[in-house]
Amino acid sequence: MTETQTLVLDAPTGKTGPDARAVLRAVLRAPIQARTWKQLVYVFTVFVIGMLAVCYLFFGFGGGLYASIFLIGIPILALVLLGARLWAKVYRALARDLLDTPVDAPPPYVSQPGFFGFLKSAFTDRASWRAVLFLFAQAVLGVVGGYLVLIVVAVTVFTALSPIPWVLFNPTNTDDNGVEHHSLAQFGSFYIDTWPRVLLMSAVGIICCFALPWLLRAVCWVHGLLTIALLSATARDRQLIELRASRRAAVEDSAATLRRVERDLHDGTQARLVTIAMALGRAEERISHGGDARDLIADAHANAKEALTELRELVRGIHPPALELGLEPALETLASRCAVPVELRVHLPQRPNPVIEAIAYFSVAELLTNVVKHANATSAWVSVVPTDAHTIAVAVRDNGIGGVLHPVDGEHVAGSGLSGLAARARAVDGTLTVQSPTGGPTVVTILLPTAGPR
Repeated sequence: MTETQTLVLDAPTGKTGPDARAVLRAVLRAPIQARTWKQLVYVFTVFVIGMLAVCYLFFGFGGGLYASIFLIGIPILALVLLGARLWAKVYRALARDLLDTPVDAPPPYVSQPGFFGFLKSAFTDRASWRAVLFLFAQAVLGVVGGYLVLIVVAVTVFTALSPIPWVLFNPTNTDDNGVEHHSLAQFGSFYIDTWPRVLLMSAVGIICCFALPWLLRAVCWVHGLLTIALLSATARDRQLIELRASRRAAVEDSAATLRRVERDLHDGTQARLVTIAMALGRAEERISHGGDARDLIADAHANAKEALTELRELVRGIHPPALELGLEPALETLASRCAVPVELRVHLPQRPNPVIEAIAYFSVAELLTNVVKHANATSAWVSVVPTDAHTIAVAVRDNGIGGVLHPVDGEHVAGSGLSGLAARARAVDGTLTVQSPTGGPTVVTILLPTAGPR
């Protein structure tokens, strides 16, 4: 019976013991954790710069509104409004470094041309107005709230260390009867004037020191929420950033394609056409003198066929003719020409937008080129299947050495072109993901909307 009782009593203890120990360990370690000290520095810093921000808003907007009587205040107000962006940058840096809360910056300010364009851009800049609203909120949360928190911290620490000033400075208080008490503090007629009372007061302060980190965490949590709500990029801002990046990538891709076409035409096809013209000219001259020009005509004919082949390859690089028949026949042609065996699986209930087909084709071509050049693979698999009614997944897998990093998270393998593929996918509201552990296999998946970008 005793053993049974022991087992029953030990069962819940073993079940809840680790959780209770973890909570106790977290409470005891909180005052010495770097996170707590960083949060204390954050509260103090935003308290100081919050007072400066209040002065900035008061004198900036107050002076600007007063000077608006003379019209010069209007551009001053615009500059003050844009200056809030600099304050926002400071607060984002503080949140990142001290609160470990990274905040995406909104798109940079872009001014319209001309003086009135500058004013219009400044007064319609949403990020600046949100930053101003954040500074007003900091006047309450950062200055008033920070002051109260710092007072609580100072009183708590002083209480915990109260025996030291009680001994060193010998403080005295006189009661209503003229009796002096060796007391550091008093509560009505209750004086802290004996060692037991002083140690009790110190114990209360020490206990409060273990509660202070959780007060700091709560305050900094509110700061983090406010920073994310008002100083981070909104969904519209992120879409604008992606659109700008996609436009830049599209322009760069178009320029690279034009340079490649120009180089191929100049170095290849143009040179062959010049050779053909010279050969035909020499043949014409030889025929005019009664000679035999069949060898020159044969050379010109051979060069003409090679020029046609080069032009066909050049056109295929711009827009593969096989795509006219659909993505599956185009990928079959691409797979058959690959240097490593490729297993192809394509299942498309409905044909995607031509733009999506071209992106999928060139992405697979680039990825298969990477497999041949960098992966040391002996085989590859290409899959194009729908994930839902509006999206297709283009996946390329190889059995190579792996170790390819995601183009967003780090530098990819030299020459892999994954960053360009990711930018091309984002241009049509698609995504690119990479799974490539060291030793392989590498799987690159591109999700593309079948109807094209929204």
